[in-house]
Amino acid sequence: VANQMQAFEDRPMNWDAWDIDIFYDDKQWLAEPATSVRVIEAGPVRAALEIERRILNSSYTQRVSLAYNSARLDIETVIDWHERHVLLKAAFPVDVLSPSATYEIQWGNTERPAHRNTSWDWARFETCAQKWIDLSEGDYGVSLLNDCKYGHDIHGNVMRVSLLRSPTSPDPYADQGQHRFTLSLYPHEGRWGAATIREAYALNAPLLAVDGTGEAGALVIDQGALTVDRENVVIETVKRAEDSDTIIVRLYETHRRRGPITLMTGFPLASAHRVDILERDRFELAVADGNNITFDIRPYEIITLRLVPAQE
Repeated sequence: VANQMQAFEDRPMNWDAWDIDIFYDDKQWLAEPATSVRVIEAGPVRAALEIERRILNSSYTQRVSLAYNSARLDIETVIDWHERHVLLKAAFPVDVLSPSATYEIQWGNTERPAHRNTSWDWARFETCAQKWIDLSEGDYGVSLLNDCKYGHDIHGNVMRVSLLRSPTSPDPYADQGQHRFTLSLYPHEGRWGAATIREAYALNAPLLAVDGTGEAGALVIDQGALTVDRENVVIETVKRAEDSDTIIVRLYETHRRRGPITLMTGFPLASAHRVDILERDRFELAVADGNNITFDIRPYEIITLRLVPAQE
């Protein structure tokens, strides 16, 4: 049973609002049977179900949707939370055999054991991650994406996300009331890769339609203006420089690979520089064909560039 809501008694020995103790799962409650299941969308672009349930004293509604030509199953949840000292998790058992799982962290990812064979493994019963976690075997895997929940645990083949807690100290009303969040189940061929990262970004930063003229002084960059020739490199940030009208681009390597990459711009460049985190120039990069920059990147390296558009 996937997307199973599980509630646990959550009374840590110390630091009520900060700690989760390893014995939290000694007492567990499951959600009640659905009170309503209905089709709310059945069009050519997306199909969706709306499911209403309760768990303990809290009611929640989930919209489970699948878009055309997509392998990503989105589960949007709206819950009215009214518990005390209860931890809520969503569980997803998957048919994948792997001794380790991958967790996304800022600008990269890390692996953790999916078992509790040693005391060190046992101590890592809860792991932080950002937009996704993944469990993969040789030629198949499943990624679990989220848009705002960062506590996870993977034990064996069960992937779980921590959704809500309800400590009473220092805030006696912590987490009380309505919450909205989305989880996405994304099966894929092979191990996790560029597709997982792309889908996680699509969930967290969905496409927005805006007025193309922008506000006065806004930085407007045309579609397809910045691309790289390697799928293991992510362009993460594009912004105006803090002290000029130049463009700052920050990118990073995701697959523990090194080698040359080429950044291509949809506009002509006057110059390009490698800069530090404070946007101070370190050295100039050669510009080829008016809009191509080639440079080396190391595994998990973060690189920041300053681009100076050519004057029209």
